Amino acid sequence: MKNGSPFIQSVKDIIRARHLALATEKTYCYWIRCFIRHHKYQSPSDITPDDVTLFLSHLAVNKHVSPNTQNQAFNALLFLFRHVLDIPMENISAIRAKETRRIPVVLNTSEVNAVLAELNPPFKTMVQLAWGTGMRKMEIFRLRIKDIDFERRSIIVREGKGRKDRVTVLPECTVAELTRKIRQSLQYHNIDVEEGFSSVEMPYALDKKYPNQEYNQHWKYVFAAPRRGIDPRTGIERRHHLHPSTFEKQLRRAVRASGVLKKISCHTFRHTFATQLLESGYDIRTVQELLGHSDVKTTQIYTHVLNRGGNAVISPADR
Repeated sequence: MKNGSPFIQSVKDIIRARHLALATEKTYCYWIRCFIRHHKYQSPSDITPDDVTLFLSHLAVNKHVSPNTQNQAFNALLFLFRHVLDIPMENISAIRAKETRRIPVVLNTSEVNAVLAELNPPFKTMVQLAWGTGMRKMEIFRLRIKDIDFERRSIIVREGKGRKDRVTVLPECTVAELTRKIRQSLQYHNIDVEEGFSSVEMPYALDKKYPNQEYNQHWKYVFAAPRRGIDPRTGIERRHHLHPSTFEKQLRRAVRASGVLKKISCHTFRHTFATQLLESGYDIRTVQELLGHSDVKTTQIYTHVLNRGGNAVISPADR
């Protein structure tokens, strides 16, 4: 069963029918193909849940994957058996990858400013949003014009992780550039209207529920791409948001130029947002809501950042 096989295509069709993200589709199909190749299945009828434990143990023992990677593979196989094969998957007792709790990397304000000084718009604005709102990278890229409330200085994060909406703050330092990006996005929209490509991708089949909204200006992406592209799922030509790889390349260059000797990604600024709020005295429930965590235990990792090393203990050498 190869990548272009009818079975893998059926998996993709079911994933799309359930409105899962393209990144999720690629990840699930990757692990399902790995599972099939590992057990050398010749047809879907050969697939059995008894082999899931063996495969997950193989990933931990032989491939030395991380706990997150093993869980990713497990979720893909769970989807396969539940939604594609309609076979119950129970009593999975695989050897688990050894979990290591890592304290997140956070920056101080001078380090953030050093990185920001090496960035130009719109990438500087994206980092300011990550630092100033706690938004995840793809939440920033998927930001629509309608979700910014300049009067109330707030941003509605639509369909975040776990398909949850939340409200976060709009940093004052981003207002001017966001206003400029919205004007630019509307200019792109006018060009697309003239050339017959004015539709935009709508989330979770809302194009069927609201058939004319895909042509409405307020659904356009704030960080719109300068050129139209072909939607890989539908084949429709339209304007999408900027590609994340462009931002990642600029951020890596800025970090090198800044001289900050820490491993920094877009998520580092989300960690910094949470930690600096707790340092400023905001309660953990408020931070939890702003980050969109379903469980406060996830947010509590930032209290470990506050309590480590010299932040909580005076070294005997300094007494």
